[in-house]
Amino acid sequence: MSARVEHWQLRKPAIASERGVVTAQHWSAAQAGATMLAHGGNAVDAAVAAAMALNAVEPWMSGLGGCGFMVVHMAADNCQQAYEFQGVVPRDINIADYSLDLDAPTVMMGYPAVVGNCNVIGYGAIAVPGAVAGLSAALKRFGQLGWDQVLEPAIELAERGLIVDWHAMANIAFGSRDISPYADTCTIFMPSGYPPRPGTVLPLTALAATLRRLAANGPRDFYEGETAALMIADLQSGGSAMSMADLAEYRAVEFTPLIGKHRGAIIHTVGDSGGGGRLIDAFAHSAANLDINSGVGPDAYVAYTAALDAAFTARSERRLKNPEIAPEASTSHINVIDADGNAAAITYTLLNRFGSRIVLPRTGVMMNNGLSYFDPRPGLPDSMVGGRRALTSNMCPTVITVDGQARYAIGASGANHIIPAIFCIAGMMLDYGIDVETAIHAPRIDATGRGDVQVDADMPEEIINALRARFTVTTAERTVIPKPFASPSAISRDPATGRVVGAADVNSPAAVAVGGNNYSALLEHDHEQALRIDGWEP
Repeated sequence: MSARVEHWQLRKPAIASERGVVTAQHWSAAQAGATMLAHGGNAVDAAVAAAMALNAVEPWMSGLGGCGFMVVHMAADNCQQAYEFQGVVPRDINIADYSLDLDAPTVMMGYPAVVGNCNVIGYGAIAVPGAVAGLSAALKRFGQLGWDQVLEPAIELAERGLIVDWHAMANIAFGSRDISPYADTCTIFMPSGYPPRPGTVLPLTALAATLRRLAANGPRDFYEGETAALMIADLQSGGSAMSMADLAEYRAVEFTPLIGKHRGAIIHTVGDSGGGGRLIDAFAHSAANLDINSGVGPDAYVAYTAALDAAFTARSERRLKNPEIAPEASTSHINVIDADGNAAAITYTLLNRFGSRIVLPRTGVMMNNGLSYFDPRPGLPDSMVGGRRALTSNMCPTVITVDGQARYAIGASGANHIIPAIFCIAGMMLDYGIDVETAIHAPRIDATGRGDVQVDADMPEEIINALRARFTVTTAERTVIPKPFASPSAISRDPATGRVVGAADVNSPAAVAVGGNNYSALLEHDHEQALRIDGWEP
């Protein structure tokens, strides 16, 4: 057996409440969502507040310049709605500016490389961002609080500045080579020229001003107002083809979620422009082949692996190739179930860590590298054509209902790792009745139609041996960077009692917050304990 690089025994206890629960990839964002619940907001208010707060605490993952998906369940009328706010190619794009580099290896999405990598890094990689449109559309239809009130926690966090913790330091250090050519980005994240030490406070002055302006003027200011004009001035001075017309034309797509059924539950998720089709296919395959009487042992893991392999293979055959795993992928996920049984799940992203690596100086907005979602070769369904929306993604926010009531909200970040994590965690809960905390902490598998399965090094040996008898197996430790598995979170709700329980990934500052008046003290205590565990005193 090869020597282990790390061998931590980490666990984050689940948190339960009758007042609603929020999970997010950073504890401050979870707290922002809980603030909305405490102030009378519902799951949608809380989810959008948490998503906006991530601008100021995890800006290399997602934010105003990002794109993604959201799924909503409203308890009063058993209504489910989904939102797609993927990136769009600027209308004036010139594909001739993206010449193929035939000597370079294939890039993360499985496409040929481009000379200078200009569809992945820099101003030429930026797609029209959809996050503000998508999140505000959901808030307008289903939220109970105003846009300005939902932005308040994000504004406060941005005015405070980014407090560098262990995770921020690691991400900035890991991305330092890519951001170093861009002075405006380095000014924010590496003002001394080097990754900052934990405890450093990085000012986010321009971002705070942008958030205040959006709160005062409304979300369309991002697409048609002063914020849009400031963004386009920076974008065009850097060489982007994006125009004011591109921003003004952008709208999120509202649609009925894709539906799957599994053991009496209904799975509400996104379609094939996200990861929902593969998730539903995996559940269909496992329902036909899994013997639940055998318990969560070797047979279950073999069946789950086979289901994932079949789902990814089927998707590859019927549509686009599966995107390659991106070791620096950058995505965030949020779940909320409130006291009334409303649920919301958001997954959104800048694509790569630090996206295009561009922070627009006038607004402080970190921009996506969404053009890497498109094939640089002309004449294909996913070619880089002006006005085209991204056709493919692994994002897969999901709400699961039973008898018309929200039972689970679940999702993950982590590129190709997202769907395997959601499927296995949800599968354990639906197939075997395993509680959300146990399911989140269970050893992971990752199978995506590659012809092999990656297995958590902490998996019991009997399960690894059973997988080896059928698949090519590699083992991986659950390290923080790079991450061999997704970062999931999930919330469950008992319809009989209204008790809501949330659990989050252990390998990030992901956290669970509860609604009500005691959320702040609870969460701050958990954060201080986490800092002490990591060796940093708060």
